[in-house]
Amino acid sequence: MTLAVRYTAARTLDTATLTSPPPGPGQVELAPAYVGVCGTDLHIFHGDMDARVRTPAVLGHEMSGRVVRVGPDVEGWRPGDAVTVMPLRWDATCPACHDGHRHLCHHLDFIGIDSPGAMRQRWTVDASVLVRLPDSLPLDRAALVEPTAVAVHDVGRAAVLEGERVVVVGGGPVGILIAVVARDAGADVRVVEPSIHRRTLAEELGFIAWDPGADEVPELVRGWTGGAGADVAFEVSGAAAGVDTAVDVLAVRGRLCLVAIHARPREVDLHRFFWRELTLAGARLYDRSDFERAVHLVARGIVPADRLITRVVPLVEAPAAFEALEAGGDVKILLDCTEAEEAVA
Repeated sequence: MTLAVRYTAARTLDTATLTSPPPGPGQVELAPAYVGVCGTDLHIFHGDMDARVRTPAVLGHEMSGRVVRVGPDVEGWRPGDAVTVMPLRWDATCPACHDGHRHLCHHLDFIGIDSPGAMRQRWTVDASVLVRLPDSLPLDRAALVEPTAVAVHDVGRAAVLEGERVVVVGGGPVGILIAVVARDAGADVRVVEPSIHRRTLAEELGFIAWDPGADEVPELVRGWTGGAGADVAFEVSGAAAGVDTAVDVLAVRGRLCLVAIHARPREVDLHRFFWRELTLAGARLYDRSDFERAVHLVARGIVPADRLITRVVPLVEAPAAFEALEAGGDVKILLDCTEAEEAVA
């Protein structure tokens, strides 16, 4: 048996004891240690994804843990191995898969959204989704590998180069991680964020942060770049004003990388795209190379995991964790799945 947190209806989570079958061929059983609560989990919690999520649903796709049992025909893994999960399953038959873009599969299964996730004490998954963690990496910090992989993919999609000037619009967890990864690539980075708590964190991490409500951000960018504009802007805010800012700060032939999910169509200044020959690149999810790079960045301490993890609570306190993240002030909240191990038979 395993203790699990489930989403059952809008703003409703419960704790249930579920059966934990042994791993079958090609599968492994994991003991999740820590599971991050992210913005997508909040969207589900709010009921915004009820058309996609089948209830009761075990959420969670940002995780770290250890292998407990190995099923038949599994090679290269053994009990005790430290792992995270790249939570994607693709069909390998659609045009996107055939073109090598499996993370954009037309029938993608995003584990933790489309199928049961990691907010539990035991979890059986296909061995193919495992990503190895170094034994030296603490498992709480390793729970940040998945969102870091998002940032690695975003910076790659924007083709950020050493010496380029980058503006990140939106200083939430993913925005901060993008700023960190871009800086590691050699870029000079500015963060635009209305929340004083998030701006303060960005500044404590060594970034210059601007308040779009008080600062004339495009003017500041012109001053910073000698009138040229930024080489790259990342739109991570999900707000119409954020889109406008990201477009307005770009230099001639600048690149806009769209990271945030916009639930409704946005007006975009296409004349500026024409006039400055701007480029728009969408960025969604990641591939295995992004995950492996993320493991490296977290393990080396390039990602300031200890500063980004602002709260760790027991698995059974998941409802409070969701409400705390919703209230703001926290950056990354982790659920500790190692609590109450006696509940697992």
